[in-house]
Amino acid sequence: MRVEDDDGVRTITFDRPNVMNAMNLQVARDLADAVAEADPVEHDAIVLTGDDPAFSAGGDIQAMKEREEGPREAYERVADTFNRAATELLNTDVPVVAKINGDCVGAGLAIVAASDLAYTVPDATFSCAFIRVGLVPDTGATFTLPRLVGLRTAKRLTMTGEFFDGEEAAEMGLVNEAVPEDELDETVDEMVGKLSRRPTRTVGMTKQAIHENLDNDWRKALDYENMLQVQAYMSEEHEEGVDAFLEGRNPDWD
Repeated sequence: MRVEDDDGVRTITFDRPNVMNAMNLQVARDLADAVAEADPVEHDAIVLTGDDPAFSAGGDIQAMKEREEGPREAYERVADTFNRAATELLNTDVPVVAKINGDCVGAGLAIVAASDLAYTVPDATFSCAFIRVGLVPDTGATFTLPRLVGLRTAKRLTMTGEFFDGEEAAEMGLVNEAVPEDELDETVDEMVGKLSRRPTRTVGMTKQAIHENLDNDWRKALDYENMLQVQAYMSEEHEEGVDAFLEGRNPDWD
């Protein structure tokens, strides 16, 4: 896995192209660490992508074959690797943009579902393929997918492991948009540029509020909004935003 920081953007690239960027345990740990170490003071966005020709083929099947462990060890392994990666993606205050340059399967699809925004090429192949090797979805997929694509579609995708393309992924809401291959970089760069012009810590609080309120009733939701809004009101980012508006200039949130 490559981690590169440039002009406030942390780019994380799955780089095992010989196995379609399949993720072993170390890759999952490295992903979790790279996301956890991103800082909203230093980073405006995280971009996830893969070395051509794939985004990620999911978990490394050969590594699965070679595992020898009991139930307790298996539980701790999943919690410390793929599910920790999902936890960091869902928790980070730095917005995460998935740039899906090719096939996106299993845990790769779940990583996309845990990202904040996602853009794909139309002919990328997607599958929530866990069921194809006799596994239950992990990496947060049972939480994120129903909220993105709806309950019945999520059940269909996870219970069948069917394949679909980038256009279908966009239609069902798994990704924001499917764009031609020669426009993917530009599209993601444009979105990252928009995010970089926003107050990153406030973006993080907005993400916190949305995630926290997925399961709250409306009374708790309003109370949580209120709590975060008080923090926002007291922030330098809010003060700068108000001053910039009244002075007719662009805010300086760097």
